[in-house]
Amino acid sequence: MTTAPPKVRLVWLPANVLLDRLTEALTVYVSAMGYPRSAIRQRAPLWREHTHRPGWRAVGALDERNALVGLGYGYRGARGQWWHEEVRRGLRMSYPDGLGWLADYFELTELHVLPKAQGGGLGEQLLRTLLTDCAQRAVLLSTPELDPARPARAWRLYRRLGFVDVLRDHRFVGDPRPFAVLGRELPLAGTAPPYR
Repeated sequence: MTTAPPKVRLVWLPANVLLDRLTEALTVYVSAMGYPRSAIRQRAPLWREHTHRPGWRAVGALDERNALVGLGYGYRGARGQWWHEEVRRGLRMSYPDGLGWLADYFELTELHVLPKAQGGGLGEQLLRTLLTDCAQRAVLLSTPELDPARPARAWRLYRRLGFVDVLRDHRFVGDPRPFAVLGRELPLAGTAPPYR
């Protein structure tokens, strides 16, 4: 017997609200990514710092108990930010014609849904809501490279929404894994189907 998914509502998360719920938000992150709980303590200072960046915005998904089951956040990308400089380095080495992507973009920094809430369209709703009325001309993100043996839901979502390859097989300093940088022009067309 299958159970119906919980009722979920999307809400904007101002910086003070996200910071009040930071441990809960980071628990969603480590659960979705399969990271150890020790990553919560390691990532917390970075997430705090991100809330001060220009254009920062966040959206959350709350279940009927007001528990966070998903979230997404990002901000306006700019020179001097670590991720921007890392992507710039990769583009200069591999695809100099792609540097135009860095001119005016929203960096989709985090987008996560608890495993128990995945597969019903919640990630798409979070992403579409987060990018609604976004002032930048494009959105960029990085994600671990696709494993053909285990296609990830995130990859299917990004491709379905028209994200294209900006940089592939990129190695960020301090992380041996290969990453893809994906992007698409804004705004997103259409609306998200309702979460099922």
